[in-house]
Amino acid sequence: MKKILLVSLLLAGFIFSGFSSGKPAYKVFTSKGKSADFKDIVKAASSSDMIFFGELHDNPICHWLELQLAKNLLQVKGKSLVLGAEMFETDNQLLLNEYVTRQIIRKKDFDAEAKLWPNYKTDYSPLVELARENKLRFVATSIPRRFAAIVNLKGFDGLTNILANERGLMAPQPIPFDSSLGCYKNIMEAVKGAPHMGTNLAQAQAMKDATMAWFLIKNTLMDSTIFLHFNGAYHSENYEGIVWMVQQYVLRGNTSPKIMTITCVEQDELNDLEKSNEGKADFIIVIPSDMTKTYATDPAFMAPAKPSADDKKEKETSLKPKPGQQQVAVDDDDD
Repeated sequence: MKKILLVSLLLAGFIFSGFSSGKPAYKVFTSKGKSADFKDIVKAASSSDMIFFGELHDNPICHWLELQLAKNLLQVKGKSLVLGAEMFETDNQLLLNEYVTRQIIRKKDFDAEAKLWPNYKTDYSPLVELARENKLRFVATSIPRRFAAIVNLKGFDGLTNILANERGLMAPQPIPFDSSLGCYKNIMEAVKGAPHMGTNLAQAQAMKDATMAWFLIKNTLMDSTIFLHFNGAYHSENYEGIVWMVQQYVLRGNTSPKIMTITCVEQDELNDLEKSNEGKADFIIVIPSDMTKTYATDPAFMAPAKPSADDKKEKETSLKPKPGQQQVAVDDDDD
């Protein structure tokens, strides 16, 4: 009986060990598909001026690695590290300053007044709290959605009637825009014949990218500053979107930041980087396709206002993405 029990325990231990060692939560690759690791990301980021971390909004591994990268860069760069995120609109900068850097308002007041995404508490609050604990600057980079909605409805011309004092909340006009750029061309192709999708959706996307790029540059002009920016993967992959916009603004001025990009993708198998994912960024983080999600639907498609139970249920039913679907960071209220 003892021998049977011993054999059973050894077999169980072997099986458990086999499963645990054969189920990594993620794997890192270089742009060309060469195996790398998280230390390589930290090393490269430490010598960069501007780092774009392209996340999958509902993926817990992305959010955990974002926090780990921020912590590692904090150890290396100290208070010269600046954090910024698409998840905060520029008209929330005052609230961020009052809570994070000046620390004059309570957390519950910040949470109540800021336009927080539905998954803020689990996914973005740790980053904000890290900045607060270490008195780092945290920059809101996203255009207020009401302005993005105007562009989607009326194109860039719709912004001509925006009051001058409100223009400081977005990139100055006119913005660089190339409709042949892959990230915008793909959107224009996707909305053809699609009901309830505006024909100016690519322009709205470009306005978001330009605004994020503009505020990134504005906050990377200080000596020795390193800017770690969090955004949806679509906004920076293939070195397009925000990255392309930054490069256009650099050509107009004297700044020349060293840029590094990270993107997250999902694959069924992690052993090798799929050809379709090569070249998307300097580092590609591959995560299992069946990874659990932090939210039932992509919050980029949802208004940040706290929804009622009925509203939440309706959105989760109507907007739930297909497994592995690449998000295109547009807002459901842009039209």
